[in-house]
Amino acid sequence: PSTPRHANRLINEKSPYLLQHAHNPVDWYPWGQEAFDKAKKENKLIFLSVGYSTCHWCHVMEEESFKNKEIGEIMNKNYVCIKVDREERPDVDKVYMTFVQATSGGGGWPMSVWLTPDLKPFVGGTYFPPEDGVHHVGFRTVLLRIAEQWKENKEALLENSQKILEALLHVSEIRVQGQGSPPPSKEVMATCFQQLSNSYDEDYGGFSKSPKFPTPVNLNFLFTYWALHRTTPEGARALQMALHTLKMMAHGGIHDHVGQGFHRYSTDQHWHVPHFEKMLYDQGQLAATYSRAFQISGDEFFADVAQDILLYVSRELSDQVGGFYSAEDADSYPTTTSGEKREGAFCVWTAEEIRALLPDPVEGAAEGTTLGDVFMHHYGVKETGNVNPMKDPHQELKGKNVLIVRSSQELTAARFGLELGRLSALLQESRRRLSAARAQRPRPHLDTKMLAAWNGLMISGFAQAGVALAKQEYVSRAAQAAAFLRRHLFDPTSGRLLRSCYRGKDNTVEQSTVPIQGFLEDYVFIIQALFDLYEASLEQGWLEWALQLQHMQDKLFWDPKGFAYFSSEAGDPSLLLRLKDDQDGAEPTANSVTVTNLLRAACYSGHMEWVEKAGQILAAFSERLQKIPIILPEMARANAVFHDTLKQVVICGDPQGEDTKEMLRCVRSVFSPNKVLMLADGDGAGFLYRQLPFLASLERKDGKATAYLCSNFACSLPVTSPQELRGMLCP
Repeated sequence: PSTPRHANRLINEKSPYLLQHAHNPVDWYPWGQEAFDKAKKENKLIFLSVGYSTCHWCHVMEEESFKNKEIGEIMNKNYVCIKVDREERPDVDKVYMTFVQATSGGGGWPMSVWLTPDLKPFVGGTYFPPEDGVHHVGFRTVLLRIAEQWKENKEALLENSQKILEALLHVSEIRVQGQGSPPPSKEVMATCFQQLSNSYDEDYGGFSKSPKFPTPVNLNFLFTYWALHRTTPEGARALQMALHTLKMMAHGGIHDHVGQGFHRYSTDQHWHVPHFEKMLYDQGQLAATYSRAFQISGDEFFADVAQDILLYVSRELSDQVGGFYSAEDADSYPTTTSGEKREGAFCVWTAEEIRALLPDPVEGAAEGTTLGDVFMHHYGVKETGNVNPMKDPHQELKGKNVLIVRSSQELTAARFGLELGRLSALLQESRRRLSAARAQRPRPHLDTKMLAAWNGLMISGFAQAGVALAKQEYVSRAAQAAAFLRRHLFDPTSGRLLRSCYRGKDNTVEQSTVPIQGFLEDYVFIIQALFDLYEASLEQGWLEWALQLQHMQDKLFWDPKGFAYFSSEAGDPSLLLRLKDDQDGAEPTANSVTVTNLLRAACYSGHMEWVEKAGQILAAFSERLQKIPIILPEMARANAVFHDTLKQVVICGDPQGEDTKEMLRCVRSVFSPNKVLMLADGDGAGFLYRQLPFLASLERKDGKATAYLCSNFACSLPVTSPQELRGMLCP
């Protein structure tokens, strides 16, 4: 019988990333009091390693260094070693990443930081190769040198770490200056549009040459810019930039043409060769963005992509109980007998494999044409592989093909002399066969932890797609996930959210021994999701919960002195800094999204102090918004909505009535960034009527479903025809 493998303390954790390191020879501790006490008691430095389960270089560093017995011994002898999953503890990650970026000019994961016993950082970096090379110092050498310094120059190190901390506090502070006010909307919108326009890739879309990230925040800004400048040439360009980028991404290799969903980002300018991990937060935001593109353009292409993303999430990232998993890894074993994993192995193809799967002759095409020929032409497959060696430094993709749509269906159909409908059916059948073949390959690792914030983004994706595509099943899936959050990531006695829960044995849901409390982003993304879900389902219970959470968010995170919200709550002695994020990146930053949340919350509750708070956040970020709004496109968008005042679209009618449904369909078919929808169903005892007394004065005209457009609780004249309503929504 095989002897049980050595295990360190991480064996008792729930995070899949921490569990991956449970059998390293390194004596890892999770972030917590036990490790801190040991460091203090033994007067040892702490080595902190931060990563996440789909991080390629984290796997590499583990294979090379953390699984190496000798390096493990050096680590155990000289340091207390702590491993952190940054997705579980974004607060810890952010503090030390701020340090690494400030001292080395770059950042990333795995993050490697050396701390004094009182948790102050003094040296940091990212990935270290194990041994010295011509141009770099190896991890082993760094470990020994720092241990030596601690023995020789302890006082100097401690003093230095104190200075570093003070400098970081100063640099990272975001606060309102004097009698600050929100920056003017016109200028911020114009500057942000100009900065995006200047960095736009005219040929392939996107806002950088390479690598290229999906960045839904940029696209959402452009949609709002278009909606507020529909008749100007700039407005037209904003829409064209957004739609072209979404088209090119959907055609590219970043989009999984066989297994659906989107990979993390593209390593090249053409959206062709991606890093293959798939993240929940990308799927959630992109589903919403593609739905919006359909709502605006009416082009079914965008609706199809949104449905494709939601199919992937329903099939691969959904827990039976209703939550959503975090991510699918990039690396996997090429075959069941392979000894080592390769990046992209699950998703790539040789020309030979495709020919073998698609040998059928195609009727109506030139003599000898097979299904394989048609498929390979359409998806850019080459006999020797279609990956540029420059984009494949480890030669993991040599001879392989990453599928990319190289020509339109019309051109492919014309080339083979086929009707368009026929070609479409042939490509669909080909993808089905490739999908079945792929199912035989070993799957990449699935990170089954469920995070409150990312679940929030995914609920918004399902709810918004349900609205724009008029698909009730998406709204139901969103509601199922929201119920899951309320059951597993919310504590009704304290009224607080939890950060994460985990898939246990036999599809149970487990919680760690000491549950991680929710961070600002958990509140913000869930509140946004609940507002989206209310607008999609008109179930008032979701509104009630959203407003409760908003009060709790104010209590835990608001900075009454400098304005805006801190990312984490006060009172955790192990956190050296309370920070405010200041960039909309792969995910929007919480302060950006919360501006719109607060404006929506005020519309549904009549609490005008929430509008004031929204203005105070914009004031705190005013300088950034005026100089470099391109790093805060979501906040720039929210600033425009703030100045433009939200319009309450109130439909008075019987929820089951056909006339009410027709009015709702009209509201939902229009993209309007500054509308808030509510249904006044006549139930005076209901939540909305209790919150908003003015609703009682709105009547159904001639007994028909009637719409009012209200601003600051003063309403327009009633309209009863969808055509009139559409005219009011799109002036």
